[in-house]
Amino acid sequence: MRGRARHPERGWWWQDVKLYGKRGPLTEPALWAVLTYRFGRWVEGQPAPVRRPLAVLHFLMYSVVRLVTGIDLPTAARIGPEFRIFHFGGIIFNSGVVVGARCRLRQGVTIGVRERNGPTPVIGDDVFIGAYAQILGGVRIGDGAKIGALSVVLDDVPAGATAVGIPARIVRGDTQPAPTVANGRGPAHVG
Repeated sequence: MRGRARHPERGWWWQDVKLYGKRGPLTEPALWAVLTYRFGRWVEGQPAPVRRPLAVLHFLMYSVVRLVTGIDLPTAARIGPEFRIFHFGGIIFNSGVVVGARCRLRQGVTIGVRERNGPTPVIGDDVFIGAYAQILGGVRIGDGAKIGALSVVLDDVPAGATAVGIPARIVRGDTQPAPTVANGRGPAHVG
């Protein structure tokens, strides 16, 4: 591995596993999806001779896990460390989604585009997303924000705010815009 950069997400899967407890790998289908996602991201960073057969293995794992768990986390999405999904299934991410560290999701969450080839959401750090919430379009969800169950988020949610409803509206929290990073595309530590 001389001359190659260290994989930026190295060790993140162990941080994810710790969130699920000792029996997590056996009893938590959501963890299967998260680990398959992390494996796929790792495979993308490997040299071509190694990457090709591993990519086939990942595709098979991804297909089975997506079918069994109902959780679709494409490897093109960028998900930070300590990512936790509570409960079973119905999680759909668009491939352009950026999710920060320590985010928590309940079942049935969709994070994606409003129209074909449209912009995708950027989710900050420490965000909680309730069951069956939808976050659509090029919105930014600020650090520490909470999205209520069954909410449909079509506009930015400031850091620390709570958004609920269809369409979602801010019910309490900080009204300052979410901080951005130099490239304007999401949390700095998400590769």
